[in-house]
Amino acid sequence: MSDVAEFTDKGVVIITGDLNSRCGLGRDFIESDVLSRDLIDSLSSVFSYVSDVELVTRRSEDKVTNSFGRGIENYQLNQHKKMAGLRKQKKYDWKDSNLALFGSDTEREVKKESAQTEPAWNKAGEKVGLQIWRIEKFKVKHWPKNEYGQFYNGDSYIILNTYKEPETEALLYDVHFWIGKYSTQDEYGTAAYKTVELDTLLDDVPVQHREVQGHESSLFKSYFKEMTILNGGVDSGFNHVKPEEYKPRLLHVHGEKKISSITVTQIRRDKSKIDDTDVYILDAGLTIYQWNGKGANAFEKRKAQEYVTNVKSNRTGKAVKSVVIDQEASSSDDEDLKEFEGYLDGGEEDESDDSSDFVQVDQSEDKTKMLFRLSDAGGSMEFSLEKSGNISMDDFDTKDVFIFDSKSELFVWIGKATSDAEKKNAIVYAHNYLQKSKTPLLPVSCFKEGGNTKALISALAA
Repeated sequence: MSDVAEFTDKGVVIITGDLNSRCGLGRDFIESDVLSRDLIDSLSSVFSYVSDVELVTRRSEDKVTNSFGRGIENYQLNQHKKMAGLRKQKKYDWKDSNLALFGSDTEREVKKESAQTEPAWNKAGEKVGLQIWRIEKFKVKHWPKNEYGQFYNGDSYIILNTYKEPETEALLYDVHFWIGKYSTQDEYGTAAYKTVELDTLLDDVPVQHREVQGHESSLFKSYFKEMTILNGGVDSGFNHVKPEEYKPRLLHVHGEKKISSITVTQIRRDKSKIDDTDVYILDAGLTIYQWNGKGANAFEKRKAQEYVTNVKSNRTGKAVKSVVIDQEASSSDDEDLKEFEGYLDGGEEDESDDSSDFVQVDQSEDKTKMLFRLSDAGGSMEFSLEKSGNISMDDFDTKDVFIFDSKSELFVWIGKATSDAEKKNAIVYAHNYLQKSKTPLLPVSCFKEGGNTKALISALAA
């Protein structure tokens, strides 16, 4: 421990070891008899602390915990907490993101027996409905049902939707991992890895999706009547407080009528953030103000009012009143308006700002759909434009991988007869394609031929 402490102020200290060794009371990091090179390479790029290991076969049946391992674990956790308090929140950087595990064939290395030992997956996908988990310190934790639809911008989540098609009894699944704007690389790396694990547990039936805050797919949004994005996360020490102790927060309401859903996002309490085409909610704890811009549509106003009513009904403690302010009908001497504007003082210094720098905008007016083929039939991996414009399922070939860019979502389709190399490179090439595009934060969905491709077919027809 003293050797580690001596060098911590000189740079990054990396402690390496056997990934199969136990650390205190924890389970083996990888519960597998064989560590393949593909698995190690994938882990190395997802988790910042994995460097390299010898390819070894695990023989030990040792069940004894290791006190030295526990000491290392505690030291690392404590150092991480100290450093986290000194670092400014870092926004999700798509260039840092890794999709190597997402939808790839490396899940075959993550044995189903390993997935079955994950406590969080108990009863996962057993019946129709929605289930949500949050990543907390590399662990998968159940998210309270009464907070479904509420997310923190410093966290990553896994969302499983279980459903049945009409007149069938087979259970079908969509599994999403959602990445908050300030989620760490380790958190969304864990979410991606665990999404693959859950897919394995459910026998590869699920369609896998990547969702990034502010750029969610319509399918994801359709799960929630209200989707709320709040500042903070598991590392922020957020605790529920009484209404009279609430720190005021400004919420921006954006509605999507076609899926009858609204997204409510916490923004800085700054007057410059107010746009007269939208609806805003100022939650002051005991009083909730709804400010309707003159250009806001009736759907957003109605949904915002429903949201306020729901907040009031769920808030315990003293009575909470609500105030509606219409921009067109209010005057400068309106007392409610004065109170509302009084809270727009710029907020606290540490209040994160969900401003427009996180909004990807494709400046190009070219919305032409594009289909790319990934194939190694010629002896080397080739990624090429197959077709643009009018595209149908007839343009897909079972022998290869195809990546379809609808300009609003990216779809990866893996044919039944694709080679192992094509399968393993499918998401890597999709990721590289997004990196070079003007829309790097697009939702990504991965489909296997023969599975449920309804969303892909709808995107082709749109």
